[in-house]
Amino acid sequence: MAGTIAAANGVGVKVEDTKIVVVMVGLPARGKSLIAQKTNGVMNLVVRYLRWLSINAHCFNVGTYRRADTPHPPADFFAVDNPEGERLRRCAAEAAMRDLIDWFDSGKGTVAILDATNSTKERRRWIAKRCAVHGFEVMFVESKCDDEELIMANVREVKANSPDYEGQDPELAAQDFVRRIKHYECVYETITEPELTYVKLVNVGAQVVINCIRDYLQSRIVYYLMNLHIKPRSIWLSRHGESEFNLSGRIGGDANLSYRGRAYSEKLPELVKQSVGDIDLTVWTSTMKRTIQTAQYLPYRKLQWKALDELDAGVCDGLTYEEIEEAYPEDFRARDDDKYNYRYRGGESYRDVVIRLEPIIMEIERSENIMVVTHQAVIRCLYAYFMNVPQNRSPWMEIPLHTVIKLTPRAYSTQEERFKADIPAVSTFRAQYTSAKLEGEA
Repeated sequence: MAGTIAAANGVGVKVEDTKIVVVMVGLPARGKSLIAQKTNGVMNLVVRYLRWLSINAHCFNVGTYRRADTPHPPADFFAVDNPEGERLRRCAAEAAMRDLIDWFDSGKGTVAILDATNSTKERRRWIAKRCAVHGFEVMFVESKCDDEELIMANVREVKANSPDYEGQDPELAAQDFVRRIKHYECVYETITEPELTYVKLVNVGAQVVINCIRDYLQSRIVYYLMNLHIKPRSIWLSRHGESEFNLSGRIGGDANLSYRGRAYSEKLPELVKQSVGDIDLTVWTSTMKRTIQTAQYLPYRKLQWKALDELDAGVCDGLTYEEIEEAYPEDFRARDDDKYNYRYRGGESYRDVVIRLEPIIMEIERSENIMVVTHQAVIRCLYAYFMNVPQNRSPWMEIPLHTVIKLTPRAYSTQEERFKADIPAVSTFRAQYTSAKLEGEA
């Protein structure tokens, strides 16, 4: 199923033969680490987004290759008059490029991210020539920033999380990192080459310059980048309170809350306040009664989104899993075999839900401090995006009722906290290949 994404008109766009190299450009502490860094197993944002859409992508971080030989370099390692430092950094770039080419040649993917400063025209010409030999499309992404407050916020983030400064005094790390930036500034050349395909993000998207974007997938990457910001924020996720259908083990429907679900809705403002503090939120719900009822006491602005409605169970809507297994035994087994791609008769699959959630993701990325009150399948898809959960695992995650999940994106990870209300609820979780005689929700 990989290799197809949905266009705005609903028609799938084949990308199997496309090979795009997205080349990051920019001085340190300009947001590149948030946009496109893969460190300690944490997927960068572009790769995470593309994989969420079933586009196989991978990040090749030149700093990771350089750290193999020079794990904790001082600022002077990056000085223009340090020939040994220049040699080692060039070797790291060449090693990353070799692995990138091998990755494409082995048929493993569609989009490769080459993450480094790539701060000179000479370096960008070298990259473009290497890619042209192999027939790869090249798109440069430059992150420019002259907002000192944002730059220093990024410096603080890097000093706290970068492997280059692991175990070092935070203040000394920050001072060294500022010196490193000054060395890069001595040779930095912003992108002006008219023949290159590029997007330039100025001050975290306050201004966006686009040049020579050539195809649909490139345009999707640009659209995603235009919606990103690097300001500190969190996202709060909660399922609706326990519903009457949950009590009877029925999936789908538009049921009201149970008495315990109503108790959760009354408790929710206190639970949210515990993790939010004085921050103002915007609350998004689906259009279904159980989410609207759950959010009714939250003292924030509320918006309803049809895209946040529960996975459509088609002909199985309102049935229990036991009834589905009895009426449609082959379908019941097929869904367990491949729950992400299985589509209910007349309904949806998890893949379908991801496609309709893409505008939601864009709005979340461009917004600050959103709380989403929605349904189990929808939260699984949203959680999988932020936490980089593989597609085959995402439909089987346990998302309990009466629990608020707080996700806080960082430059190198997404931090998760859970706040559970002391209000009992049925479990709607059914493990793969287990009995159908369990409570249910899609």
